[in-house]
Amino acid sequence: MATLLPFHGLVPTPERAAEVSAVPYDVVNSEEAAVLAEGKPYSFLHVSRPEIDLEPGIDLHDDRVYAQAKAAFDRICAEAPLTLDAGEHLYIYRLIMNGRSQTGVIGAASAEEYKAGIIKKHEKTRQDKEDDRTRHVMTLRSHTGPAFFTYRAVDSINALIKAECLNAPCFDFVSPDGIQHTVWRLSEEVSRKLSALFTAEVPVFYIADGHHRSAAAARTAAECAPNNLNHTGKEDYNFFLTVAFPDSELAIMPYNRAVKTLNGLDEAAFLAALDKEFTVSPAADGEVARPGEFKFYMNGVWRLAVPKFDITKFDEIGRLDASWLQDRVLAPILGIDDPRTSTGIDFIGGIRGTKELVKLVESGSHAVTFSLHAVTLDQLMAIADAGKIMPPKSTWFEPKLRDGLVSHNF
Repeated sequence: MATLLPFHGLVPTPERAAEVSAVPYDVVNSEEAAVLAEGKPYSFLHVSRPEIDLEPGIDLHDDRVYAQAKAAFDRICAEAPLTLDAGEHLYIYRLIMNGRSQTGVIGAASAEEYKAGIIKKHEKTRQDKEDDRTRHVMTLRSHTGPAFFTYRAVDSINALIKAECLNAPCFDFVSPDGIQHTVWRLSEEVSRKLSALFTAEVPVFYIADGHHRSAAAARTAAECAPNNLNHTGKEDYNFFLTVAFPDSELAIMPYNRAVKTLNGLDEAAFLAALDKEFTVSPAADGEVARPGEFKFYMNGVWRLAVPKFDITKFDEIGRLDASWLQDRVLAPILGIDDPRTSTGIDFIGGIRGTKELVKLVESGSHAVTFSLHAVTLDQLMAIADAGKIMPPKSTWFEPKLRDGLVSHNF
């Protein structure tokens, strides 16, 4: 069964929570992070993107970058300040975006359960990103960015969370992107009760977002254990920060594709190549109504493409729209053989909308863009249960969890 333990959370004062909190490190580049953190000395972007306080163009893996992260973390802890809760707690975290809310539990997940497959993944991780996150966490001796888990909803857990949300929160603010963030600290008694419910009722967690954070946490535990002659497996370094949400509260957005060239084809030749396996017709917009089809934009026109082949004959991975688009269009027609490494393709999170796909083509930076239907949570869980891996950039979750509201030291 899955573990979600109370811990001594490192938290800002209520007055500083909005100023300290920041978007995750992996949704902004250095330039974007610098803009967001400008004039905000306590923003956790100084910790998660420390290069913004060093010379432009510095190698992101330079020793000075990690040293700067530690210096920023220590400064914010002292000046904001951040304080370590005396008791061990779970925390409830609710986000409201465009009128839709999702409420999860902040707790400590087990690195051993990640290695054992009780925490299930659906994406491959990259060695360089694992290395970076592991070094960042080990330098800080803190997990400051939560992994994002989901689980099959349990009525007893939902009821307890709902009851606790009637109490006064620790933090409640609206971030600059318009998302409301509310955090409750549960009493130690309620924390233990809720933790026990997870152990009794939740057999597995699924990583929704945060594969590299989870992998880095497992590596952190493996690095720390040999240095402790009295290692028991219960030390804080064996656990890492996560927020676990019931699947009933989550929504996945599409992850769209933008291709820079037509691989030497003109429009007519590209359409003729598509016609071999797809029925193509004009479309009024880029919104995809159902799985099993896609829309694409080029030369000022949206078109709908419906496969002539039977998708239901494929396995769990093959039935994903991103899979057969890759196998039937992107690779054979447009030359995108490996989307993980190709420089000819970009991936556009669904939060940007289909207007962004039009903008990319109209700007001349891309020749064609593809709008997909979102993967479902049932698909994600089925693939993770089967031990399989989704194509890269298959899922986009919104809203994003903020760094800095609760951190997990070890």
